[in-house]
Amino acid sequence: MPSLSAEHLSISYGDINIVQDLNLNIPKGKITTIIGPNGCGKSTILKAMARILHPKSGTIYLDGKAIDKQPSKEIAKKMAILPQTPEAPSGLTVSELVTYGRFPHQSGFGRVTTEDKKIVDWSLEVTGMIQYKNRPVDALSGGQRQRVWIAMALAQQTDLILLDEPTTYLDLAHQLEVLELLQTLNREQGRTIVMVLHDLNHAARFADYIVAMRSGKIVCEGTPEEVITSDVLKEVFYIDAEIVQDPRTNKPICLTYDLVKHKDKSASA
Repeated sequence: MPSLSAEHLSISYGDINIVQDLNLNIPKGKITTIIGPNGCGKSTILKAMARILHPKSGTIYLDGKAIDKQPSKEIAKKMAILPQTPEAPSGLTVSELVTYGRFPHQSGFGRVTTEDKKIVDWSLEVTGMIQYKNRPVDALSGGQRQRVWIAMALAQQTDLILLDEPTTYLDLAHQLEVLELLQTLNREQGRTIVMVLHDLNHAARFADYIVAMRSGKIVCEGTPEEVITSDVLKEVFYIDAEIVQDPRTNKPICLTYDLVKHKDKSASA
């Protein structure tokens, strides 16, 4: 199972510093969720860890080796990433899209082998999308499309999956479908999941480990019980929250909240 970590990571967009001297170790075989206000660097860190962004300084390690020193194809065999709003070429079928996930394992002219087809069908079975394999991706609902993209990530056969806001634009039912699927992949197959979420209660319910950020720095990290507290949420989001325990899951939930008065909220940018 691959390990993923960042040491003294700093990332900038031009002259604007987004992430500053950040250290982070992703727990193996767990679901880690990164939370924080808009613009705090959540997605930026995820992109840097996936080698989509090049950091200003610091090092990201995959399996103990600097990620920028490893061949792209080798990284793709260990780690898959699902961006925030992925788009498939028009007219592509579900099966064709998921087959793209086999690219890191193909050689020569990239012919699709019998083994590739078996893995694609398995990925569609696991995500509950096998009956739609010949349907155009454009014809699917938002939740179904997210499942197809997750199936493509599974087809890469990586033990590490990064997802940037996988529930964006989905209604409540589809949000739960996607998060429950990711939880099943983690619990039953041991996949390490790292995702950015905005919903605090979803983060508390589905994550084993939470990283709370503000202004490019980690404010608090740990279990949901350690992070989803009134004090932490006040520091991270500038909200005064009442936290209770969900009687069904025994996880903390944010029951109600108000803005903290007399706080300078300009730091959330």
